Amino acid sequence: MTIQQWLFSFKGRIGRRDFWIWIVLWALAMILLFSLAGNGLVDLQMAAFMLVCLIWPTACVTVKRLHDRNKSGLWALLMVVAWILLAGNWAVLGGVWVWAVGRFIPTLIMVMLLIELGAFVGTQGENKFGKDTLDVKYR
Repeated sequence: MTIQQWLFSFKGRIGRRDFWIWIVLWALAMILLFSLAGNGLVDLQMAAFMLVCLIWPTACVTVKRLHDRNKSGLWALLMVVAWILLAGNWAVLGGVWVWAVGRFIPTLIMVMLLIELGAFVGTQGENKFGKDTLDVKYR
């Protein structure tokens, strides 16, 4: 699999190694991006735009990893639900519900997906999403 297929196509399957490589690259990009924005070297709007630009490759890598686990790519929408819950203003609920809906549930969703995609071995051999996993050719 080429780097272009890895980052910009929803077809195929990838293993844990290539999934973790993307997660580490994404985390480093976020740290760098928001460090620059925090120090005033990059506009906050530009940082947000760069973050939006990274959504597509992240979705592609996530869907391919879900395919390796023999799950539909629609499971990736759980991350969208988690981000929406994190961004919401849940103060109208009052009490412990503010924490439960606004912080605990989204964190639980993200941790469960990270464990599902990053720790568990994919389906051995062919599944309904294609042949066995393809390693990314970085050169």
